[in-house]
Amino acid sequence: MDSATRQKRNKKNMFNIVKKSIEWGGKTLTIETGKIARQAGGSVIVTYGGTTVMCNATSAKTANPDVDFFPLTVNYQEKYYASGKIPGGFFRREARPTERETLISRLIDRPIRPLFGEKFKNETQVVATVIEHDLENESDVTAMIGVSAALSISGVPFMGPVGCARVGYKGGDYILNPAMKEIAGLDLDLVVAGTKEGVLMVESEASQLSEEIMLGAVEFGAKAYQDIIDLINDFAKEASKEKWELPESESWEADVKAELEKIVKADLEKAYKIVSKQERVSAISLAKENAITAIEEKFGEEISFVKVGGMLKKIEADIVRGNILSTSKRIDGRGLSDVRQIETETGLLKRTHGSSLFTRGETQALVVATLGTSVDEQMVDSLDGLAKEAFMLHYNFPPYSVGEVGRMGSTGRREIGHGKLAWRAINPLMPNKEDFPYTIRVVSEITESNGSSSMASVCGSSMSLMDAGVPLKQPCAGIAMGLIKEGDDFAVLSDIMGDEDHLGDMDFKVAGTKDGITALQMDIKITSITFDIMKTALEQAKDGRNHILGEMEKTISTASTEVSDYAPKMETFKIKVDKIREVIGSGGKVIREITETTGAKIDIEEDGTIRISAVDGNSLKKARSWVEDIVAEPEVGAIYKGKVVKCMDFGAFVNFLPNSDGLVHISELQNSRTENTTDVVREGDEVFVKCIGFERGKVKLSMKAVDQKTGKEK
Repeated sequence: MDSATRQKRNKKNMFNIVKKSIEWGGKTLTIETGKIARQAGGSVIVTYGGTTVMCNATSAKTANPDVDFFPLTVNYQEKYYASGKIPGGFFRREARPTERETLISRLIDRPIRPLFGEKFKNETQVVATVIEHDLENESDVTAMIGVSAALSISGVPFMGPVGCARVGYKGGDYILNPAMKEIAGLDLDLVVAGTKEGVLMVESEASQLSEEIMLGAVEFGAKAYQDIIDLINDFAKEASKEKWELPESESWEADVKAELEKIVKADLEKAYKIVSKQERVSAISLAKENAITAIEEKFGEEISFVKVGGMLKKIEADIVRGNILSTSKRIDGRGLSDVRQIETETGLLKRTHGSSLFTRGETQALVVATLGTSVDEQMVDSLDGLAKEAFMLHYNFPPYSVGEVGRMGSTGRREIGHGKLAWRAINPLMPNKEDFPYTIRVVSEITESNGSSSMASVCGSSMSLMDAGVPLKQPCAGIAMGLIKEGDDFAVLSDIMGDEDHLGDMDFKVAGTKDGITALQMDIKITSITFDIMKTALEQAKDGRNHILGEMEKTISTASTEVSDYAPKMETFKIKVDKIREVIGSGGKVIREITETTGAKIDIEEDGTIRISAVDGNSLKKARSWVEDIVAEPEVGAIYKGKVVKCMDFGAFVNFLPNSDGLVHISELQNSRTENTTDVVREGDEVFVKCIGFERGKVKLSMKAVDQKTGKEK
């Protein structure tokens, strides 16, 4: 055997490749493992159309004994080389995660987190890397499928696989995995994920669609992703590593759990009857501290809070959940569908362009809207190119909002996610740029929090925008729904509190107008829910949303007719494309002179659209008049004020528009006979002239047709 043949054979045996493909949504989906990243716990390469994502899942071999939760980290990252681009910025390399990468990391995290064994506490990291992008097929769904497959073959106790699909809606039809260029024109962009048993996660943006259409989209997507689940199961049969064994219960656990329940249950039951959040939190903390002290005295200090934290949470959950299911009453005494008391206010910050204060129970958002010009648009650099964003919504959650002390640094994943959810709710209702040419930034400062601050941000944003004079199509409100499910028995909760979110099975956020849903986000903490439960939640959410809208409308129901005195005044108009150069001038000389003289800002687009903005109306008027004079073309019969620029024997040349000169023939200087032009005018004189025609491209003017004192036609 020669060396070339031996080398070829060795190369062939080097990899143990497993590869599976299906046709899905009109394109080929392929999952492959065994060739790349073989030291990861589970590694797959997923390709859909021409978009490829490498997904790697790895878990630590042992759990950290000081951790009482499941430490899962999901990192989704886009490499610019995937679409043949070099990143912008000084360093020309990918830096901290973009907003999109953060949002997709959260999107992947939410459906997989509930599917790990309860006792599995090993640190786990999932990394999804976009390594090829065809700019046609979105990478988020592909990444989620890849992560599901990687976990399914890694051997860790993952109760998947998870399937995922994107659903569009237009003209009465649902569309599976619409192309990127189609998404912007759809009435719905929805991503749904789940298992064979039911749905785990939904995220969407919609154009005021009904509950029936939204539920139909979820069902459509859930049916479509069953093929993905079957594919991953088939793939895992050949590629899966040996399954990990879950840790067994330790000998002391049963005795400690029984003792803990005796010590703390009565105190926790009493604490959960306290309506005030801060008082309740204090009482619960005290009960837990006393219980831990008693347990340590009886069983030894090694039985710490870390080891019994899960037991305490289970006792808390049993108390809260049991009371709700047995009495249909909640911690604060509300019924299942009751919404907490709402107080609203607008215009409380006088120098801002728009402001509102939305308070619902112990959740409060101070929301401020700011109007800017096109100079303020956000530049977004992504795989598919550079884009501009004229509407931004930012959410801030400081520690004091929950009565805590904490470090305040860069924007966290949660803040980015909540801000984007509120943005999705409001964005379909924003006016067209042509109708309202401002760049708009909304900031929601959460000043108090006890459940669903993101939905409070939706309500506050709607009100602050209307206060700022932004003509929203309709007011928008949001509500968070919860779920308590034990066996076949369940209760859907409207306007959930923090404890109900923490100890419940679902966080289902629904935002929209009186005519339909604009955003929907659902996270499930159990393995799945049924469509009947989703239907109940959507119907109950509609009633709650309409109630909140009614409360908001008591304060403001339509947009202010004028923008704030402190907001820039703005006008938009169009000029001929061939006139753009004249407005800008050589090296920007003309436009710079206009802005420096008037104080206005001028933005010119390639199609001739001009946006002029200024702090006061007078500056705006001057700047617009200046531009209009530059691009104006002479009209026969129109009267102009001009300046004599040259005197000749046969007449005078007058500059009557910034870029237009015309000839006043000596016979048109005055009614009587004129011997010399300079007998009537001299260079530098300001005169009134009337355009009387054109001759071989030259403008003919008349002075005698105009009263030189009044500027009116004789």
